[in-house]
Amino acid sequence: MTNSIQDQVVVITGGSSGLGEATARLLAKQGAKVVLGARRDDKLKAICADIKETGGEAIYVKTDVTSLDDVKTLVDTAVQTFGKLDVIINNAGLMSIAPLHELKVDEWNRMIDINIKGVLNGIAAALPVFEEQENGHFINISSVAGIKVFSPGGTVYSGTKFAVRAITEGLRHEVGGKIRTTSIEPGAVDSELKYGSSHKESSDYVVDFYQQAIPADSVARAVAYAISQPKDVDINEIVLRPTVQEF
Repeated sequence: MTNSIQDQVVVITGGSSGLGEATARLLAKQGAKVVLGARRDDKLKAICADIKETGGEAIYVKTDVTSLDDVKTLVDTAVQTFGKLDVIINNAGLMSIAPLHELKVDEWNRMIDINIKGVLNGIAAALPVFEEQENGHFINISSVAGIKVFSPGGTVYSGTKFAVRAITEGLRHEVGGKIRTTSIEPGAVDSELKYGSSHKESSDYVVDFYQQAIPADSVARAVAYAISQPKDVDINEIVLRPTVQEF
């Protein structure tokens, strides 16, 4: 017996574009009730309206993942609206690529706040719900840059994504038994992530690198695969990249 996606309540951070949007659309099409969080509520409103027009269920909450209160509100809204929470996808991320000697300290801190603290805020908001329910599923979006350091330029970004993998594995070991954990490590996937660099030379390189990118729904299908497994199967890690990508 598979764990059907039908009627599962799924919270998705970074849900206003890219991987988050593609995942929301796919899961809603498969019968999930999706709850989207991001800072751009105009984008969220449009996506949810579109999902509803095609017969899906979707709501949104304007959310800054660097705020624990915001993420708790997102999770609480899901539970209050649908009576439970089955999955949280900690997807919001920032990729600011630049050599360390450029000293983009503000961007380092922003990546740490979004990519690491944002995931921890998602865990802090959802874990008590999952523990009370005695079931739940964390899906954290890392990167192939969390497996191999993307340098020069991506050293801090890689550091944050290595952290996501480590946190996800530690979480798996600590919660065990009834709560599932998945780390997904995409390569070049078409999204707004490639536009996060203020250093022109690095930005030009990244945009060129992403010409090989695969569609965002490639990651959405990986997420759906992990969710749809039977309850006694925990897909802990998925790495996917364009077939032509060397890194």
